[in-house]
Amino acid sequence: MSNQQDDLSALLKDSGETTIEGAMAKAEAAVNSLDSVTLNIALTGESGAGKSSLINAMRGLQEPEEGSAPTDVNECTMVPTKYPHPTMPNVILWDLPGIGTGLFKPDNYLEKVKYQNYDFFIIVSASRFKANDLMLAKEIKEKKKNFYFVRSKTDNDVTQNERKGVKEEETLRKIRENCVANLKELGPPPVFLITANDLQRFDFEKLRDNLEKDLPENKRNVLLLSLPVYSKECLDQKYNAFKITAWAVAIASGAIATAPVPGMSLACDVTMVVAFLTKCYFSFGLNDESLQKISKLAGKPMLEIVRESLVVKALADDSLATTIATKLSAAGVAESMCSLVPGAGSTAAAGISFVTTRSVLLEMVKELYSEAKKVLEMAGVE
Repeated sequence: MSNQQDDLSALLKDSGETTIEGAMAKAEAAVNSLDSVTLNIALTGESGAGKSSLINAMRGLQEPEEGSAPTDVNECTMVPTKYPHPTMPNVILWDLPGIGTGLFKPDNYLEKVKYQNYDFFIIVSASRFKANDLMLAKEIKEKKKNFYFVRSKTDNDVTQNERKGVKEEETLRKIRENCVANLKELGPPPVFLITANDLQRFDFEKLRDNLEKDLPENKRNVLLLSLPVYSKECLDQKYNAFKITAWAVAIASGAIATAPVPGMSLACDVTMVVAFLTKCYFSFGLNDESLQKISKLAGKPMLEIVRESLVVKALADDSLATTIATKLSAAGVAESMCSLVPGAGSTAAAGISFVTTRSVLLEMVKELYSEAKKVLEMAGVE
């Protein structure tokens, strides 16, 4: 009995609720939010500003990969164009026409692009921000939406100036000062210097921190998990997010464990765990496509090395369900016996399922994290 009480205490502690019913309801909402919470990111700026390259970088794609945004500098976006995330379709990046182009005049730009559909705006420029950019920011602010100024292609400026003997720090300072000077009417707001060629360089980390700070809690994780792993810090944050979310999957499986149908709990536990770990697998960049790309860049055969992990191999081969079923089967017998006992038996079944499933989840998430960390180390990413 004491073990069952410990299980239930752990369940309630992780959920932050005082009752099992409250914990299960909260868990169900958290699990559903992984797929149901949408995030629409709008990028706007003049043709050639680097919007398409940034859209691809934030989705972990490169042209001409399937689903990538075309980066032809001669191509001008004439209508809002959506680019869903390749593994998280609830995250969509929108390439908007530049303000003042074609039918998108400054006086009705936001209405034309249907501003209400986007969570926030990123205003992109490859040089100085201009009058139209300033006008757009003011309009967005009036509509009570958030906006962020991004100075793209910063690496090009740094490289060109280094050839002239100008240090990187001096180039970045001048770029920032020039951008901010044109936006002084707005406060001025911060300007983030980035390059789509390497999100780890310059200010992308600061941009992401600001986005997360301004987003509602349920959308912060969606943003974090959708971004490619571009640094060890990013990987660590993803890992922590998955560890925290694991309690919800474990508790949701406990809700199923209360059903007095032998075998039902185990089958549903496996389905939930596989779905959760599959999200982790893609978010950590351990799928074959991601590994092949980073292997090519680093000149090292990472795919073969990472596939030595049983969890990674099972996910790649769609055989993880069998592995998990074996791990959960022993607990499944105990759950089935408890769930046949009215009242307290169902509660005990939920507790057993929670502790067992959480243990399996955390063990496998840790293994996936270790493999992703190994990939970054081999690629020389800090």
